[in-house]
Amino acid sequence: MTVKQLSLPELADACLELGVPGVGLWRAPVQEYGVEATAKLLRDAGLAVTTLCRGGFFTAIDPAERAEALADNRRAIDEAAALGTDTLVLVSGGLPAGSKDLRGARERIADALAELGPYAEQHGVRLAIEPLHPMYAADRCVVSTLTQALDLAERFPAHQVGVAVDTYHIWWDDNAPAQIARAGAGGRIHTFQLADWTTPLPEGVLNGRGQIGDGSIDMREWKAYVEAAGYTGPIEVELFNDALWARDGREVLAETAARFVEHVA
Repeated sequence: MTVKQLSLPELADACLELGVPGVGLWRAPVQEYGVEATAKLLRDAGLAVTTLCRGGFFTAIDPAERAEALADNRRAIDEAAALGTDTLVLVSGGLPAGSKDLRGARERIADALAELGPYAEQHGVRLAIEPLHPMYAADRCVVSTLTQALDLAERFPAHQVGVAVDTYHIWWDDNAPAQIARAGAGGRIHTFQLADWTTPLPEGVLNGRGQIGDGSIDMREWKAYVEAAGYTGPIEVELFNDALWARDGREVLAETAARFVEHVA
């Protein structure tokens, strides 16, 4: 998504040119290009698929809506397996229209995970609950902290359900470092993602993720937390940013790689 203006073939070429070894994919462009075609494209390029995003949106109350959400998540698991990634990132869903029941919404997430965890395991895929910043609790994700994410994940085996650690969403939380250690001790850090926090936030707030080094987050500090917790997997950079999307994608990817070296590695 950092360079969504690039087609998948263009993305593969740019990653090879820059020495980027893997890419986290989103379902919409993969479906448009074709799941099997995408898998072959990246396999032939020698690029790993680090994660697939996104599953989730489990909080609906209506039985038909819940059934469709479960069916879509099974499709997402199938896609992840076909792409060769072991991690499907989950954005759990916000409050249903007219509801103010956060606890009830979180319990419906647990109900969905109970059904999907074994299915994911059968396909060699782990589910990674991503807590989103509290400003998204109403409309996108009632899971706002790593504590809440782990309280859900720990009801299930670690090889079925873990968490996604994203700096953009947790950097403000004094409890997050301890929760990263908790997640690491349980083998539940399934992916680590970077984006910076810049202000003012844009209207709608969704596309306000800053380029690494442009904002308030000490990226090396957070990398040290996940490394101390035993995480040795890929590090992704996921930027939703209209200004970046308006630029040349190869230029943005090169800049992002350089910022990673400067501020993270």
